[in-house]
Amino acid sequence: MKAIGYYQPLPVDDAAALQDLDLPAPTPGRRDLLVRVKAISVNPVDTKVRKNAAPEAGEAKVLGWDAVGTVEAIGAEVQNFKVGDRVYYAGSITRPGANSELHAVDERIVALAPTSLDDAQAAALPLTTITAWELLFDRLGVAKGGGAGQSLLVVGGAGGVGSILIQLARQLTQLKVIATASRAETRQWCLDLGAHAVIDHAKPLAAELQAAGLGQVDFVASLTQTQQHYAQIIEALKPQGAIGVIDDMPTLDVMPLKTKSLSLHWEMMFARSRFETPDMAEQGKLLAEVAALVDAGKVRTTANASFGTINAANLRRAHALIESGKAQGKVVLSGF
Repeated sequence: MKAIGYYQPLPVDDAAALQDLDLPAPTPGRRDLLVRVKAISVNPVDTKVRKNAAPEAGEAKVLGWDAVGTVEAIGAEVQNFKVGDRVYYAGSITRPGANSELHAVDERIVALAPTSLDDAQAAALPLTTITAWELLFDRLGVAKGGGAGQSLLVVGGAGGVGSILIQLARQLTQLKVIATASRAETRQWCLDLGAHAVIDHAKPLAAELQAAGLGQVDFVASLTQTQQHYAQIIEALKPQGAIGVIDDMPTLDVMPLKTKSLSLHWEMMFARSRFETPDMAEQGKLLAEVAALVDAGKVRTTANASFGTINAANLRRAHALIESGKAQGKVVLSGF
């Protein structure tokens, strides 16, 4: 089968950083679906793994944790899907990724794809949707339909996770949603997705909130550059507020949180699949719920750039855009 992968971590401008390969097709396990991949999208995790994770000697590592495709075969114990189903999912970080014609994935973290979106549009959603959903409901503890009189600050509102988090918070809670963006086009993107207000994260956050007449917030979803914004996030939060974090940093000092009795919550959407937690199937369920919201016209795709067919050259371009920090919404590719 066609696949895109690498043999050693290299800078994205090196032609060998991602290569077109011919690899054996995977064999589905007992709970697996074998999916013929039609479209993918690229996330920051792809670039981080490519730059830092060395494959086993002589073996290629295949990335890709967003996919839409058609089920070609099922494992012996699969219960919820059949051959021919059109599905979408993010997959597991502990298994080969979906940058390949055929891909095996555990059915518990899969859902039927939204019928109102084409393959590329749907491929933009899974990983960031799971991240945003778990961050909002499972980590920060906001109840569906709850949040009346409370506010959420989304730092990095125009990124992949921010773009879906704004929508979920608006559609499924009563929170006032405040996003951050530093460019005119990303500011408008956040407003179009439903943010009640947008402030500039290139300026001190607490001062920006005060200048906009918004005051301190109850929750912060810090999606990028947490270490850079950390002191301002603490200042911007009300006492007993909560911070949700997804990005990587060398270290994070929790002691400044004590004075206000603030809580810190990590979201890692691969945790359930990595450890096969008893509630692993919640990811498939939430993807199904979001597909229904999409088909009802309440949530829209976050795809914002199409980089053509799925091949090494186009994936290197997509990785370069992600690494630049200037991506707005999601980058998608479709077809081999």
